[in-house]
Amino acid sequence: MRRRCAALDDGSPVTVKSDEELMAAHTRGERGAFDELFRRHAPRLGAVLARGLHRPEDARDLLQQVFLQVHRHRADFQSDRPFRPWLFTIALNLKRQYLRTKGRRPESALDDLTLAGLVHEGQDHNRLELRQLLDKALSQLPQEAQEVVLLHWFGGLAMSEIAELVGVSESAVKVRAHRAYRVMRTSFESEQASLQKGPGRLDSV
Repeated sequence: MRRRCAALDDGSPVTVKSDEELMAAHTRGERGAFDELFRRHAPRLGAVLARGLHRPEDARDLLQQVFLQVHRHRADFQSDRPFRPWLFTIALNLKRQYLRTKGRRPESALDDLTLAGLVHEGQDHNRLELRQLLDKALSQLPQEAQEVVLLHWFGGLAMSEIAELVGVSESAVKVRAHRAYRVMRTSFESEQASLQKGPGRLDSV
């Protein structure tokens, strides 16, 4: 169980509770613990949930449902287990359920942080074109590979955490990630080449 250290205004150190400790505190009814968990994880989790959803309010509703489930199932949480994979499991399950009710699969776009890894310096594309290219590259992956990419890039999870979340070995996650990024890069470069031949219209490729 990891703790983070912070400092007061006078420079004296103060110990910050881990996620697991906060969840245990919330289970005991301590005020403020749940609010701190929400503050820590809502921005990152909201970004994961928003991918593939056309309306921001749908992502916000899902985010509220995730933390409602966390509260409702607080007694089921095992404090000797990592909190974040448990949280993302709830989030992914709720998002899958939502997408099934809409009769569609995820259609996710990668975050701006991925642009540096896939776009070569000096190439002139506007942001909309880049997002469309990345989205198309991601959509060509099988769903289990999309989840690894999303959790790795957006969620910031380590490979070991993703392995626990999706229920496979860490080596299997690494293989999925390696293959996924390779396929995405090839697809992305191919789409870029097609764009350079035309007036920048994606619907012609």
